[in-house]
Amino acid sequence: MAVSRVAVVKGERSVGTVERALDLLGIEEKIPKPAMIKVNFITDKTWETGATTDPVVVDALIKFYKPRARGVVVAESDATTTNADRAAEKTGILEVCDENGVVFVNLSKVRDRVKVRVGNPEAISSFTLPKIVLESYVVNAAKLKTHTQTGVSLGLKNMFGLLPEKMKFKYHLRNIEKVIVDLNSVVRAGLTLIDGFVAMEGPGPVNGRPVKMDLVIAGKDPVATDSLAARVMGFSPDSIYHIRRAAEKGIGSMGEVEVLGESVESVARRFERR
Repeated sequence: MAVSRVAVVKGERSVGTVERALDLLGIEEKIPKPAMIKVNFITDKTWETGATTDPVVVDALIKFYKPRARGVVVAESDATTTNADRAAEKTGILEVCDENGVVFVNLSKVRDRVKVRVGNPEAISSFTLPKIVLESYVVNAAKLKTHTQTGVSLGLKNMFGLLPEKMKFKYHLRNIEKVIVDLNSVVRAGLTLIDGFVAMEGPGPVNGRPVKMDLVIAGKDPVATDSLAARVMGFSPDSIYHIRRAAEKGIGSMGEVEVLGESVESVARRFERR
């Protein structure tokens, strides 16, 4: 098995810092379908709280993928207490989309949906997903956050927002970590980029405390990327069920990882859990 490569870049909050992470990965290939940048809008709090994807990250990703893909969209679905369209406006993401000439797609409003069966499911035998998700190259613009139920909220967890239902609590009742594994087994992000310019510790993913990390972590292997990010936060990846189980099911690797840029030790910080 090829060694997974994960870029770790420390730098000021800027498009240039994101670009350095992407450059380290050496991404050159053209993408024969649209790129869908999946942001994190569990709330409509702005980037400096550490709760939502930084507009600077989205700006950099749009600029990077526009010449490489057959179009770019930015996407998120409604959450139980959050309207994605309103969050896009309040967080500044909509302004970034307008400036770059791309559209924001609220996945909860997309009616063209496809039922996808899960092989060897943990909890859910099938998902009904917007067709646009399955036809896109998913660029997962996640956050570096703690989570009261799943331990961490990184790339694998951020994919949960691809589910179009507003009332997602039903999935929590089925064991959210198992649902995360099932979803990532049918939709695999082409790139996972974790925004740690301002991260979150404590009672995340909404009400935790912001932590200025000035950090970007990126990789094409979603499990390797999450594993390394968890280590940066002071978590053992083995202790996070959805990361460990995703590795066991072959969604990605928790094994040998080539770290590009900063070492884990040089950027690590023990995140408070409460």
